[in-house]
Parts: sequence; structure tokens; C-alpha cells
Amino acid sequence: MSENAGKRPIIIRRKKVVHAHHGGSWKIALADFMTALMALFLVMWILSVATEEQREGVAEYFSTPLVNAVTGGDRSGSTQVIPGGGPDPAHSDGERARIDPQERTRPSEEQRRFFMDLQRRIESVIEQDPDLRQLRDQMRFDLTPEGLRIQLLDTEQRPMFDLGSARVEPYMRDLLRAMAPLINELPNQLSISGHTDSLAYLNGYRGYSNWELSTDRANASRRELVEGGLESAKLLRVSGFADRVPMPETEPFDPVNRRIELLVLLPEVADRIRNPGVLNGPGMPSPLSRRQDAPLGSEVNLAPVRQFTESLSRSLGDE
Repeated sequence: MSENAGKRPIIIRRKKVVHAHHGGSWKIALADFMTALMALFLVMWILSVATEEQREGVAEYFSTPLVNAVTGGDRSGSTQVIPGGGPDPAHSDGERARIDPQERTRPSEEQRRFFMDLQRRIESVIEQDPDLRQLRDQMRFDLTPEGLRIQLLDTEQRPMFDLGSARVEPYMRDLLRAMAPLINELPNQLSISGHTDSLAYLNGYRGYSNWELSTDRANASRRELVEGGLESAKLLRVSGFADRVPMPETEPFDPVNRRIELLVLLPEVADRIRNPGVLNGPGMPSPLSRRQDAPLGSEVNLAPVRQFTESLSRSLGDE
């Protein structure tokens, strides 16, 4: 027997490692992610350097109805890209046609420019006067569906009126008279409203109250504007709201609620105020007038009443 007869053969097993090919899909995903981040940063940068007018133009572009954007038609038909309420883009039929027209009122681009130009000129006049410059923080400019709203706000340190009265402070008088010629240059009509905080008089609302105070302050502001050169024919409405319309996110007793609002009205809003219409045509007739207009000899049908009384008397007789 040979020497290698009792030895077992040595077998070496080597595991073969196969490297699978993963492809480049992760590279595509990473590239998409980086592109999205770059687009986001570009949008944020553009918004940070754009002016208010440019941002409003972008918002107006995205609120344009799709059919009007393609055909170049009027943009006042709808405020959303997706039409609704019927097949017509103007929404003359369907549910959208029954929406309050005031909600669909929007300043045109030309009116926006007029209002923004008025705001810039008012701010420029205030900035040039050292005394009026201190009141800049007490003014608010807002573009509303009714027009340009200019709010003159109270503070504890610098109230616009004497406490509890309609006596105009000298700096408030100077501010109103400085604004009057600028507002007078526009053809738009003006609405003035007064507001108070919730601090009530001792006699509550039975005597002189915040209703009278807010109205008197609005009327005092009207007089100062007229003294400053505003045509009285441009004044369409002077009203007082007491404490019923507080500033958003404020406490009822916050001094900022003591304010005067000057509203430079859009022409269509002024037309609605001058010519208040009614829904569904003429007013509803009174039932009393129909009864008086009934021809002589006509009688009310009392047969059901007689039948009820007869049945009731029979039932009582049976008992």
C-alpha cells in the first residue's frame, strides 16, 4: 500500500462573489432633487428682491382664468384658474352667477396703479413734513374689494381725538388737510367711517354712546378734509360703526380700534351705494295690500273653519 492511500484529498472551496450592477437610477433621483432645490432657492430669491407691484402682478397672472389667458379675453370673469358654475367662462349661469357681485369686484390694473400712486404721494408728503412724519406708523394702506382703504389709528401716546370726544387733535387736523388735495385729484368718491374701542360710557347705549361718538368723529374728519381742499361732492358716505368692527387679532379695548377709515371707492362700488337694487326685480308686495286691493264681494273661504267647529260641537254633544 502506498503512503498516500490513507490520506483524504484536500478540497478548497472558493466562494465566487458576483458584483451586481445597480445602474444609474440613484443618480437621476439625486439630479431631480438638486434641480428642485435650485428652483426653490431661485423662487425664494426672486420673491425677496421683487417689489410689491411685481408680486401682485405674479399673483394676478396665476389667478387669471385659463380660457381668458389663452384667448386674451377679459380677466374679470373668475378669480380661479378652474372654471365652475356652468359652461360659460363669465359665469352668467349656474351657482357662481348667484354670488354677491360685491365679492367679485376687483380693482383693474389701471385702478391698482392709481391707488398705489396715491399711496406713494401721500407717504411722500408725510415724509417731507417733520411733524407728520411721526404719524407714519399710525397709518395703514390696504387694497380692498371696495377700493383703497386708508386707516388712521390711535395710540395711547398720540391719540387722534380727545378721549371720549370728537375734538380733532392738531396733528390729526394737519394730516387730514395734507391728504385732502391728493385725494381730490382722483375722480373716485370717498367714504368715511369712524370706529371706537369697547370702552363704553356710563349710561351705556341709552344716551350718548360709542355710536354717536364714532359718527361724530367721522363727521369731524369730513370737515377737516373739506377745509383742506376736498370737494364736498366727492363725499358719498359718512358713517359710524362704534366698536362693532374691531381690528383683526386685537383686544376689544385696544387703542388701535379707535380709528378713522377713509375709503377711496371703486366706481362700481359707488354706483351700488347710490343705486341700491333689490333681488329678483321689484319689491315683494305686502299681504295687507293684496287684501285691501281685493275686489268687493270676494270672501275668505271659511269652510274649513266651519267643518272644524261642527265636528268639535258634535264630539262635545256625544260626551
